[in-house]
Amino acid sequence: MISIIKKYLPHGFPAFVVVGGIGFIVDASILATLIHGYGWGDYTARIVSFTVAVTVTWYLNRRYAFPATQTPDRKKEYTRYLTVQGSGMAINILVYSLCISTSELMDTWPVLALAVGSAVALIFNYVGSRLFVFVGSPAD
Repeated sequence: MISIIKKYLPHGFPAFVVVGGIGFIVDASILATLIHGYGWGDYTARIVSFTVAVTVTWYLNRRYAFPATQTPDRKKEYTRYLTVQGSGMAINILVYSLCISTSELMDTWPVLALAVGSAVALIFNYVGSRLFVFVGSPAD
């Protein structure tokens, strides 16, 4: 599976978008399961789903979207990634909250609100990852 991904996944923004799609599926699956399967609240479930998804996307972005600029210090890189993604989540959760509070459809199906929030935060997260997180060089 990994060799297939390496062969066909382009680097840079296209890979970031694909990884984001994978992260979205992880996020949405956990969110929907916690809300509809276990009766969790929208916001508590969102924190848990985000935490799992951000770890998955850091690993995949490190490997596939930014392989030439990953840094040797994974802890610092992950911390910077969490900072960027946390800021992106603030944007995402603001849009998510706005959607839930203004749309009965999105309140019933919060995964739709998640999709809108994710789309809005995408560009911010890519630029932050490119300029602040994955800043190593092949010589590192």
